[in-house]
Amino acid sequence: MKILIITGSPRKNGNTFAMVDSFTKAAESLGHEITRFDAAMLNLGGCRACMTCFKTGKACSFDDDFNVIAPHIQEADAIVYAMPVYWYSIPAQIKCVIDRVFSFYVGKKDVSGKKCGIITCCEENDESVMDGVTMPLHRTFDLLKWNFVGEVCVPGVFNEGDIDKTDGCARAAELASKF
Repeated sequence: MKILIITGSPRKNGNTFAMVDSFTKAAESLGHEITRFDAAMLNLGGCRACMTCFKTGKACSFDDDFNVIAPHIQEADAIVYAMPVYWYSIPAQIKCVIDRVFSFYVGKKDVSGKKCGIITCCEENDESVMDGVTMPLHRTFDLLKWNFVGEVCVPGVFNEGDIDKTDGCARAAELASKF
């Protein structure tokens, strides 16, 4: 299976990346092919609602790194979004990618049937804090007719390495077995 991972953390040694690394190792050991884009390290802008998606042959008429990611979204069998929670919501670093997946909808490109999952964490101990990430993604998955297979939501981590005090990396590795 071709699994595309899109991350939304700017911290290369952060908790989200640690979970993604565990997921990746487990998925590769199961024979899956992994492609990963770290949105925070790319040149990405928000959707401009111009409704000209795919009219130039590319997903977006405004040429930035989303046009590099878009073909991988089309080709993937599964998509995993991984991010920390920022101010009770999806971080800007990845939100622009999620918003621009709209181009497939506008451009009438069928991306249905993909498996999908979520990896997220937050500083607070209240798990409902992660609803600002999971709820919009679940609605997006429903709209695109993607098949949700699972999520790893880890509260109570903030500083780099805090994830090591939890079962978050083990749960991320376990998530790989659901694909």
